[in-house]
Amino acid sequence: MPDMLKIIKERRTIRKFQNKPVSDELLNTVLEAGRWAQSWANTQCWEVIVVKDQAIKEALQKTVPEGNPSYKAIVDAPIVLCLCAKKGLTGYYKGKVCTSFGDWLLFDIGIFAQNIALTAHSLGLGTVIVGLLNHDEARKIISLPNDYDLVVLMPLGFPAEEPYPPPRKELKSFVHYNKF
Repeated sequence: MPDMLKIIKERRTIRKFQNKPVSDELLNTVLEAGRWAQSWANTQCWEVIVVKDQAIKEALQKTVPEGNPSYKAIVDAPIVLCLCAKKGLTGYYKGKVCTSFGDWLLFDIGIFAQNIALTAHSLGLGTVIVGLLNHDEARKIISLPNDYDLVVLMPLGFPAEEPYPPPRKELKSFVHYNKF
């Protein structure tokens, strides 16, 4: 199996982290992988706020519902990446939306986040992508300007668990050739 496919198959969502700092070298490697994500017309709409401050993590945790399985990960992970995107940039041409889906920022941030998650896993780190939160409250905590959206929070650290792989659909159940 190619190394990349192995990394993809072995990466898991991590919600429990060791109390161990992540070096700047590892952090920068993960962020560098994000930097090289493809994006609409190479717009690179992303901005990342790296949160290490415990008080800020605790404030961000309050924006996540307590029932969210990733609730504790926000404060337990040594780092929380706030993945943000510039509005009105990606999916636009001459200031007008080009797709039936509108702003393309969710798609571009998804690719960016996947680069980060896969690279983190390849380095022995774990991540979870947290999208269920009060985005308006979280954006105030990180002082995000109005022309940006906070898309997800992404706790990052050394895993304290090894979750089992979830079941996956068989290719034949979702792959169609030429027509649906």
